[in-house]
Amino acid sequence: MLKTILSITFIVIFLIVSIPIWGILFIIGLFNKTFKEKLGYKLVAWAFGVVIFISGIKCEVRGYENVPKDKSVLFIGNHLSLFDIIIGYHLCPPVTGFLSKNTIEKVPLLSTWMKINYCLFLTRTDPRKDLKLILKAQEYIKQGISMFIFPEGTRSKTGEMAPFHEGSFKIATKTGCPIVPVCFTNTRAVFEAQAPRMKKAHVIVTFCPPVDPTALEGEDKKFVGAYVQRIMQAQLDADAKLI
Repeated sequence: MLKTILSITFIVIFLIVSIPIWGILFIIGLFNKTFKEKLGYKLVAWAFGVVIFISGIKCEVRGYENVPKDKSVLFIGNHLSLFDIIIGYHLCPPVTGFLSKNTIEKVPLLSTWMKINYCLFLTRTDPRKDLKLILKAQEYIKQGISMFIFPEGTRSKTGEMAPFHEGSFKIATKTGCPIVPVCFTNTRAVFEAQAPRMKKAHVIVTFCPPVDPTALEGEDKKFVGAYVQRIMQAQLDADAKLI
């Protein structure tokens, strides 16, 4: 329980202490919007890095060179744990907005940081509202902001991936941006497998080669989600042998 208590305590302290930073970021943004956005993102990424350290995760990152450096992308991740978000946010380049459940929008202070960093909150129950958010994500992509989504819609309780929601991939198909699959292996072992306790775990995060949605043909073009999921399943099977 000690790791859990320390992690929660650190996040609470960070959120409270960082309140004045919002004003500083606002002022910086008046003169240099790009610097403000990168600084805001890196501050939260640093905080999540501290949580990763406290939890004792040994995070093995593979394929990071596959992330394009000169354009915005759509990151697609499988979802096993809350730590998928923490680790993914820590590793992704600034600025990357995450699409998450709207329950997180109710968390004081944290939701403010997420909004500052272009995160969007999906309802999963209101298709019309969620469509507007997908369209908003497309706008962000066009502005040079990468987006990260977990297209299963919820965390897996078995370790097996649920079918991907094809609508998530419209962010890429409508903008033509690359899709970078991100495979998380063994993140459930950190927390969910023995919640509320945390324990040390060897976690593998693999950034697969980007998929160009404009180059797909036939069934792959029609069902981009299924195509990407097959790529990820093969990678997850390979990574599981390394744990």
